[in-house]
Amino acid sequence: MTTAASQPRSRTWQAFAGANPLLVAIVVIATIGFLIAGYTTYEHYAGLKGLLCLGGHGGHSSCETVQSSSWSRLAGIPVSVLGLVGYAVLLGSLLIRGELGRAIGFGTALIGFGFSAYLTYREAFSIHAYCEWCLASAVCMTLLMILTGIRFLRADPLDD
Repeated sequence: MTTAASQPRSRTWQAFAGANPLLVAIVVIATIGFLIAGYTTYEHYAGLKGLLCLGGHGGHSSCETVQSSSWSRLAGIPVSVLGLVGYAVLLGSLLIRGELGRAIGFGTALIGFGFSAYLTYREAFSIHAYCEWCLASAVCMTLLMILTGIRFLRADPLDD
């Protein structure tokens, strides 16, 4: 006997089970990155010094050290905002069908990966402190660069 309450759950599960695993992975990782960038953006604009960060540096968190450094902004814009926009564009590119959507997603992830690599270099050799949130975002962007690259090169008709 099937109840009305159990039908939507089974339909949802069927839709999820039939989804392209590559697209699901991109959505999950981009959402995690978006949440990380959202948190660090909130901390920046709220003026809070409560970044949940494990490393200590000079009496305050290493995340605070990184986020208050001269490399934490590009043209006056906090890099966390740029990350937020980048993850939003990546998610939005999944709504665009065909080669254009795949190219926008891969191009955004490639630029994000390069910028994340540069910022990680700055953490290591200029700031001498690591922000776990920034590193987690860099890992997300690295994975997204790989996954969107596969999606772009494969030109899978299932994601159109």
